[in-house]
Parts: sequence; C-alpha cells; structure tokens
Amino acid sequence: MTGRTKPPFRADHVGSLLRPKKLLDAREQFLGAQTAEDNLGPHNNLDLRQVENECVEHVVSLQEEAGLKTATDGEFRRRSWWLEMIMNWDGFSATRQGASSPFAWKNEQGKQQDFSVLTVTGKIAWKPSPVVEAFNFLKSTTSITPKVTMPAPPVVHCFAGGDPAILGGYYKDMEHFWEDLIAAYRQEVSALVEAGARYIQVDDVTLPFLCDSDYDDVFKSWGSSPQEMLGEYAKRINQVIDAAPDDVTFTMHTCRGNREGFWAAEGGYDPVADALFNQINVDGYFMEYDTPRAGTFEPLRLLPDGKVVVLGVMSSKSPMTEDAEMLKSRVDEAAKFTSLDNLAIGPQCGFASSIMGNPLTEDAQKAKLARLVEVAEDVWGGV
Repeated sequence: MTGRTKPPFRADHVGSLLRPKKLLDAREQFLGAQTAEDNLGPHNNLDLRQVENECVEHVVSLQEEAGLKTATDGEFRRRSWWLEMIMNWDGFSATRQGASSPFAWKNEQGKQQDFSVLTVTGKIAWKPSPVVEAFNFLKSTTSITPKVTMPAPPVVHCFAGGDPAILGGYYKDMEHFWEDLIAAYRQEVSALVEAGARYIQVDDVTLPFLCDSDYDDVFKSWGSSPQEMLGEYAKRINQVIDAAPDDVTFTMHTCRGNREGFWAAEGGYDPVADALFNQINVDGYFMEYDTPRAGTFEPLRLLPDGKVVVLGVMSSKSPMTEDAEMLKSRVDEAAKFTSLDNLAIGPQCGFASSIMGNPLTEDAQKAKLARLVEVAEDVWGGV
C-alpha cells in the first residue's frame, strides 16, 4: 500500500490554521474592532490584503515543509469558516449580538454562547467571489494541491433558523429558497473550477446536529423529523456537487463544532451513516473522532470501497502532540470496519474556525501536521 495520488491524501487536514499575531493586529488596524456586528464578511482593504498575502505565503510553506500533499490558505482572509462566502452574496445579514440560536457552543460546564444567527433579507443571488480571488492567490504560491473550503448548503438553512424563520422573511415558498441558494452555490463552484480548483471541501455541521438527540425538538419544530431533514440535506448537497466536472474531487467535513476549544453537538454517526456514505456523492470525508462524543468507528462498515474517510483522531483543540503509536492504534481500530485502503488520517477539525483560533501555539500546530505525515508514511507507506 502507498500514498494517494489524488485527494483526500493519507495525511490531510481540514483547512483553517492559526492566524499569526501579525494578521490579527492588521485586521484591528485596518478594519477596526472585530465586533459582533462588523467585518463578518469579505473586505476590500488593500493594506490588509497585502498582510494577508504575506501570511498566506508563510503558512503555505509551513504545510509544504510538514510533508503534506495539499495546502490551504489557512482561511486567513476569513473572520469565520462560513461567513466569507455567504455574506458576499445578496440576500443575507448576520449577527451574534443579542442572537438567540437553538444551537450553542458548549464545554464541560455546559452552554457558553449562542451561535451567530443568519437572516435571509432578500432574494439570494451570487456575486463575484472573494473565495475565488483567495484561491487564485493560493494556487500561485504552492507547488502542491491547493484546496478550497466552503460551508455546505444545509448550513445556510440551519443557521437561518430553518423553514419557519426563512418563510417569515423574504421567501414564501421553500422550494424558491432552495432554488436560489443552489443556483448561487453552483455559480460559486463553477467560478472556482474555472479558476483551476480541483479539490473542494464542503464543511457541514448539520448532520452531526442530527446525531444529537438534544436537538431533535429543534428539527421537529421546523416541521421535519431528523430523518426527513437528513434526506433533504443530502439532496441539496448533491445538487451542488453533481453539477461540477468529473475531475473535481469533493470532500465533506462533518463537524460537531470547533470554536476556541468549544463544541456544539455530540453523538455517534450511526443515525446518518448510510445517507452520509451512500447517498451524498462526495469522494471522501473528514470525520471527527478525537473524543468519545463522536461515538465508535462501527458506522464505517457502511463506507463503500472507492470512498475515503480521513479519520479525525488528532485534536485541533489540544496543544499536546499526539503519540504516534496511539494514532496508529486508532487507525487499526477503524480498519476493523473498513479496508485500510479506504482510510487516511487528520485532525478532527481546523485549528482556527474563527480568527481567534483554538488554544494551542503555532509550533504545536506545525508539530501536529508533521506527526500526521509521519504516521501516514508508517501506516500506508506514503502520504
């Protein structure tokens, strides 16, 4: 067995990386305070863009030096993992100030903070994309495979409050909402493909929410059972992916929440595994497996050959670099339920889903990425 020649690779990572202090300081200097209302989406500040370019070049070198076969721009131009693209389109506003969301950031002590709330304010329409602009710069700076990430379509529906909230605003028919949203997504993907993107990842938190019984009443209040919602979300993801050329690799990241060390959901993948693996037409998955909150590896028995799961057995929330033998033992455990050839290894999420990042240092981040490469070479004979 050897490393992979196409993504996802044997050692891979989700996408976001810790913002260096230089970049954080520049955002404050050129954009002002990062309040709950301001600077949620893309900016047009040329001075800040120059600092971002310098920081992206540095973090691309970090990934190359670690031995990875793919590089992201660390999502350095984004305040958060999902708002950069959505807030560029017509039809949306967002806030965390005074927000009341059914989804919350938690730690061992319980609820800490509500999620940001998205509001559909008008007809959804695509506009020329800062994500494409960022990808063009990334592609020009690296000799390895550039990857671009975007929130999955269900994230928009979920964070906008589901059917009741959406129908209480501009849209009076849910099919019209979905038609406009999917059209915008297809235009975004088309623009990325035209720019040369061949590795695109959709980041999703909604399927893990469907695994958490604490949120069952939320989905029921929206007029759907969790299983009905699962079918709807799978359909909408496919409507985006299936419009892309065959040479584009799509992966899907399933996340229980990752904000400055907090999480939002728990529960194994069992309720969604069949749909995740056999109804959603992606080529690979980044799956969270760093804590018992994610359940067991048993759902991997439903993974068809030809698809790859990047096992998120390394934590992006902890400063400790995981022991290589421990990581190998976790891969061995997962391989009891699917072929080793269907597996890879990575962190459970990005290192900085928002600009503040998780509680670890850049040196710890670099050590973790290098450890992934080390383990992949030992287990599969290459990255």
